[in-house]
Amino acid sequence: MTKKITVTDTILRDAHQSLIATRMRTEDMLPICDKLDKVGYWSLEVWGGATFDACVRFLKEDPWERLRKFKAALPNTRLQMLLRGQNLLGYRHYSDDVVRAFVAKAAVNGIDVFRIFDAMNDVRNLRVSIEAVKAAGKHAQGTLSYTTSPVHTVEAYVTQAKAMQAMGIDSIAIKDMAGLLTPFATAELVKALKAEVDLPVFVHSHDTAGMGSMCQLKAIEAGADHIDTAISSFAWGTSHPGTESMVAALRGSEYDTGLDLALIQEIGMYFHAVRKKYHQFESEFTAVDTRVQVNQVPGGMMSNLANQLKEQGALNRINEVFAEIPRVREDLGFPPLVTPTSQIVGTQAVFNVLAGARYKTITNEVKLYLQGRYGKAPGKVNEALRKQAIGSEEVIDVRPADLLKPEMAKLREEIGALAKSEEDVLTFAMFPDIGRKFLEERAAGTLTPEVLLPIPEAGGVAPVGGGGVPTEFVVDVHGESYRVDITGVGVKGDGKRHFYLSIDGMPEEVVFEPLNDFVAGGAGSSKRKSASAPGDVSTTMPGNIVDVLVKEGDTVKAGQAVLITEAMKMETEVQAPIDGTVKAIHVAKGDRVNPGEVLVEIA
Repeated sequence: MTKKITVTDTILRDAHQSLIATRMRTEDMLPICDKLDKVGYWSLEVWGGATFDACVRFLKEDPWERLRKFKAALPNTRLQMLLRGQNLLGYRHYSDDVVRAFVAKAAVNGIDVFRIFDAMNDVRNLRVSIEAVKAAGKHAQGTLSYTTSPVHTVEAYVTQAKAMQAMGIDSIAIKDMAGLLTPFATAELVKALKAEVDLPVFVHSHDTAGMGSMCQLKAIEAGADHIDTAISSFAWGTSHPGTESMVAALRGSEYDTGLDLALIQEIGMYFHAVRKKYHQFESEFTAVDTRVQVNQVPGGMMSNLANQLKEQGALNRINEVFAEIPRVREDLGFPPLVTPTSQIVGTQAVFNVLAGARYKTITNEVKLYLQGRYGKAPGKVNEALRKQAIGSEEVIDVRPADLLKPEMAKLREEIGALAKSEEDVLTFAMFPDIGRKFLEERAAGTLTPEVLLPIPEAGGVAPVGGGGVPTEFVVDVHGESYRVDITGVGVKGDGKRHFYLSIDGMPEEVVFEPLNDFVAGGAGSSKRKSASAPGDVSTTMPGNIVDVLVKEGDTVKAGQAVLITEAMKMETEVQAPIDGTVKAIHVAKGDRVNPGEVLVEIA
């Protein structure tokens, strides 16, 4: 008996999220959509995950407009998105009315399949999303966020699948975001699911440990119905098994996909050329790495951690962070490492390593996690840590969103006339700061995407812009505007990169080392002095100021929060080191700060 295996290609979403930091632009996707639409995929994953954030934050594209363009360009193929349950596309739980409004608008704008997951595998956080998808008449896919730990057993996953089936899902996805599945564990899990739950089973496995294709083959033999792959030019490593490879492997067998291999190869050559445009976003941590089987760090998280450590000149300590991540994860009750828990665990591990003491600083997100604000932890948390983090504050045991009041009316009021549609309100809801900035820049006609650097020629300097024409843009710094023309880029070596540019007509050579610090003509990245006095408040992580909690003249106690910073998308309270009076404040909301700088002076 033949069983055709159906395929979802991740080339338009997870593949480039995994390999080039989600930076592919719509203009590079649309020209190939006609051929993608003819392949015969079950679906194309085009939206969700980090794409919404990257569109607004870096690419200056309207993600809703991207989705509408996909719908028009791919009329014969289902469009799929990744939805973080009650978190939607952000990093907190949204009220139920926001969830329902977002799902409804995503469906109207073109999404046919919603892959819905919760980072904690707490099915209570999936219910409203599933209801909203079914109300829109679309396909609701319930997701198992796969991980390994003493509490993550096959029986536990089957129990979760049954609970999601009772909520009305149409299919089940095994989401192996870190590449933790092994071939025989995959077969065991798929067999158990097919025996207990009468729904199609989808397998989504990253190839981080080099076993993705083996896992998919064993899953198919065990009864799985569907696999996720990526066009070969954006496949393998921290991405997914190559589409062409899996189609070829199954061709002529009882599991033949029926897909046109020659056509997919044409598409692969197109994306091979496209990938070169985004070379500046390539991470060295996207190849096969079996360490994931021990530290469980997903590829996207790995490159993010590397960049954060490089910013502080501490990249040499990345193996210490990798060793600390499993310990933090155990303290928190073994959450799967997927957004946002991957950021929660990873950021806390970085703080623990760089501070030289575990939990000397505890992020706000860890505190909320230990309060139950993200849902029920899969295993037992470290009670001593919980007491240290939240003291006598109440631990909730209800669905977190039950405590949230409706938000849509307030959001509409807050964004006001900047929102030209309900979609704009939802963009603001997902990311209030960058969403507002995006809508303001759109209104002013000043949306400017980040510059794509050309590929430097071996041993030389690459011109920037077409035909040697400099790339021109205006940089505003503290109210001063500077015209910057990038005229060339040197070959990267020894962790340094040389940029040749002119600033207001004056030629400069700029050397970047590490990623976000520079030295150019004696200029530095910050004019704040270094912390040295006992009352100098500084931070151990580069980041942004989210809020200043004190003013000059205030009396403060040692340990009192005086600032809130954001790093790696996580917020942290920065506390007063001594009792005293606030003498000076050197930062404001939105400022970028670096480790060791004096941010507040306390006398």
